[in-house]
Amino acid sequence: MASPIADKPWAKLVKFVQNEPRRIIHSFKVGLALVLVSILHHFRPSFYGFGENIIWAVVTVVIVLELSVGATLGKGLNRMLATGLAAALGFGTHRLASLCGKNGKDVLISAFLFVIAVTVTYMRFSPRLKAKYDYGLLIFILTFCLVTLSEFTDGELLRTAHERLLTIIIGSLIAIAVCVCIYPIWIGEDLHNQIAGNIVKVADFLEGFGDEYFKNSENTEVVVVAHDKPFLRSYKRVLSSKSAEETKAVLARWEPCHGRFRFRHPWKQYLKIGNLTRLCAYKIEALSVYLLNSDQTPYELRSRVEDPCKNISLECGKALKESSLIVKKMAKSSAPNLYVRHAKNAAESLKSVLRANPWEGADPMEMVPAATVASLLIDIVICVENISEAVDELATLANFVPPRGIVQPITSSDDDDSAHVITVNE
Repeated sequence: MASPIADKPWAKLVKFVQNEPRRIIHSFKVGLALVLVSILHHFRPSFYGFGENIIWAVVTVVIVLELSVGATLGKGLNRMLATGLAAALGFGTHRLASLCGKNGKDVLISAFLFVIAVTVTYMRFSPRLKAKYDYGLLIFILTFCLVTLSEFTDGELLRTAHERLLTIIIGSLIAIAVCVCIYPIWIGEDLHNQIAGNIVKVADFLEGFGDEYFKNSENTEVVVVAHDKPFLRSYKRVLSSKSAEETKAVLARWEPCHGRFRFRHPWKQYLKIGNLTRLCAYKIEALSVYLLNSDQTPYELRSRVEDPCKNISLECGKALKESSLIVKKMAKSSAPNLYVRHAKNAAESLKSVLRANPWEGADPMEMVPAATVASLLIDIVICVENISEAVDELATLANFVPPRGIVQPITSSDDDDSAHVITVNE
């Protein structure tokens, strides 16, 4: 029975603060940034003389200041650059049109508006431009229209455009400074941790799959309960993570050096690892169906491929967890290669068993599920090997170094799998 205290509004608020501390901090950062901008507003008679245009700094802070540093920098730089270029082009268009008389001015401005709107809007459809500069292109169109359609004289227009550009720059710089200097939230670090966490989710399923699928039980209820274990369901989050990963990778490219993440960190490689992990998760999704319906295949038939299948599942899980550690700790290691080699050996053993037709004389309808599970596990070995290679490539591109206190796996020959891995806890 739920506690009455837990239903209180203040209890829900405390729980939200505990679960989402970054959002609470971001809210205070927005308030602080607006206070800093309001100082300019209160002292405007003697401070730069921006007049009523200071409101553009307030609008800029509200629009630009995002939760992460990458998103804030991207929006801020897009807004400043687009406003400056559009204001200059718009002023030039306005001045040129003014030389053509009343009728000529209207025709020329309409022509320029049409050309600019069509060109920039078409540019927004480009995937490469849309990913990083969509907001800037939108601001460019808006600013160009505001400037060219203005009824001010050239002198008034130039002064107004200059003041608004400066206030937008000031608002953007205040937003960026608050975001970077006060409890910065790095979107690149979020992507880094998400990729490592997704690999672990897939590994958890594989490590537990063998014992669950080959459990000798005729009780359907037991099988269903086993399938509802959290470590057998957490991989589902990986299946829908593509959009979030791509967005984070785009925003991470705006971020400066921080910690061990350098300016040109190989964020695209994280997307490659994420795609390979999702491919593996789709294979696991198929396995989960047979796990849920494992009672439909007699244990006697499943047991004929039990040893190699359990070895594949366990070794693949270990390889993925070692690969996750490489990403998380940003430290080179050859440990995943050892487990991948063990998984490939188990896969070859499973292929030999399948060639010997272990289900000879069995009902084909009962044999197919077990054979499909074996085939999926063989495919998963390939997926795990690809993930391991992609992680090794990331370690090379990002200049990961081996951590002190770890002896890497050593094998005396290609045929000798004997090895020792010694890890010193942090």
